Amino acid sequence: MIRSAGTDAVEELLRLSQATADEDPLKALAAANALRRRAERLEAVQVRRARAHGLPWTRIAEALGVSKQAVHKKYGGRRGER
Repeated sequence: MIRSAGTDAVEELLRLSQATADEDPLKALAAANALRRRAERLEAVQVRRARAHGLPWTRIAEALGVSKQAVHKKYGGRRGER
């Protein structure tokens, strides 16, 4: 079976999500931190992908539930996007 990067990412997120229920609070916190970092990386990839497909900042911001200014400030400085 050929695995995609998306499938691997989903499996990793699921594993990390389950690990946040660990009995050991420090292990659960570490898993929550890893989950947040992974989600941030996935978001950045999808924002770049959306821009590559010609989507405007307003549509990306709507999908993320933030203002156009917030998403542009966070991601707009890359590769001359500003």
